[in-house]
Amino acid sequence: MKFLRDLRSVLNLTVLVAGLGYFVDLFDITLFGVVRVASLKALGLTDEGEILAKGLLIYNSQMVGMMVGGLLWGILADRRGRLSVMFGSILMYSFANIVNAFAWDVTSYAVCRFVGGVGLAGELGAAITLVAESLPKEKRGLGTTIVATLGMLGIVAAAFVGQKMSWTTAYLTGGVMGLALLFARFKVSESELFTKKTDPSRANPFLLLQGGRFIKYISCILIGVPIYFTTGILFTFAPELTKGLNVQGAVTAGNAILYGSIGLTIGDLLAGLFSQWLRSRKRAVALNLSVGFGLMLVYGLVPGLTSTMVYVLSFLIGITVGYWAVLVTMAAEQFGTNIRATVATTVPNFVRGSAALAASGFAALKGHMPVAHAALVVGSICFSLALLSLTRIEETFTRDLDYEEGSKSA
Repeated sequence: MKFLRDLRSVLNLTVLVAGLGYFVDLFDITLFGVVRVASLKALGLTDEGEILAKGLLIYNSQMVGMMVGGLLWGILADRRGRLSVMFGSILMYSFANIVNAFAWDVTSYAVCRFVGGVGLAGELGAAITLVAESLPKEKRGLGTTIVATLGMLGIVAAAFVGQKMSWTTAYLTGGVMGLALLFARFKVSESELFTKKTDPSRANPFLLLQGGRFIKYISCILIGVPIYFTTGILFTFAPELTKGLNVQGAVTAGNAILYGSIGLTIGDLLAGLFSQWLRSRKRAVALNLSVGFGLMLVYGLVPGLTSTMVYVLSFLIGITVGYWAVLVTMAAEQFGTNIRATVATTVPNFVRGSAALAASGFAALKGHMPVAHAALVVGSICFSLALLSLTRIEETFTRDLDYEEGSKSA
C-alpha cells in the first residue's frame, strides 16, 4: 500500500509530460533501425552490402548529432533553464523528421538524421533533471522510472509503426507527435532548485574536468554503453548477425527491435523498482549487467538457435539492459545543480553516441572474422568496461540535490 501511495504521489504533470516527451524522443531515435532497409531500397540501393554500409553511415550521423547536441543543450539547460531546452530541442527534431520524409538520396538522409540527432539530444537530460529536482529524494527514483518506462513504449511504438506504415509516413508521424507535445509543455513549471540560483555564471561545464569529477563523468557514460551496443548492433543488425550464426528461420530487424524494446520497457520499470527496494542504484545496475553479459554470450555462442529463440533472447536481453532510468538518475545525482543538466544531457547522448564507436568497431572487425564473433568481441568490451566503471562512482540513492559544484559545501 505504501508503494502505491508513493507511486500516486509522483504522478504529477511534470512527470507525465516528461515521460510523453521521452516517448516521442525514443520513437524517433528507433525509427531508422526499423525502416532502414525499406527506406534505402526506396532510394535506389539494392546490394545488401551497400545497404549495410550506407545504413551504418546514416546511423552514425544520427548518433554523432546526438553527441554534439548533448553538449550544446546541456550547457544551455544549466544557463537558461531546463524548460527552454525542452522546447527548443523538440522543435528541432520534429522539423528534422518531417523533412526526413522527403529525403532524396543517402546524403540528404544522413543530414536529416544528424540534425534530428542534435535536436533529440536535449529531451531526456532536461526532463530527468527537471523531474529529479522537483521530487523528494526518497521518491525521485520512482518519478524517473515512470518517465523512462513511458519513453521505452516509444521504442515499441516505432517498431510497430515502422513495419505497418511506409517509411515516409512513419517519419511524418514522429514529427507531428513532437509538435503536438509542445502544447502540453506550456503548463510545466521550471525547477525551483534552478530558479533560486543566485549566480548563473557558476554553470561552468569545465568543472567536470576538475578533481575527481571527470572520472565520475566518464564512468557514468561507460556504464550505459551496453544499452546502445544492444539496441544498435544486436537488434538493428539482427538479420546480418543471425545469417552468420546459421539460425533456423528468417530474422528481421523490425521484430528483433520490437521484442527487444518490449523487454527494455519492462526492464526499465523493474530496474527502477528494484533499485527502490534495494535502496541502491549501483547494486541494481550490477545485477542487470551481469545477467545481460551472460545472455549475450548465449546469443552468439549457442548453436542450433531458431528465429523464435533469437526473439526470446532479444526480449530477455532487453530486460537486462533496461536500466536506462536508473543510469540517468544516477548521473544526475552525482553532480551539483550548476552542472547537473549538462551531465544529465550529455551522459545519455554520449552513451548513444558510443553506439557509433561500437558500430564502427563492429564494421572493422567483421572484415576479419565472422559477423557474430565481431559482435561478441565488441559486446564483451562494452559490458566489461561498464562493470569496471560502476566501481568508480558513488551510491547516491538518498543524496540531497540542493548543492552546487565548486562551492565550499559541495
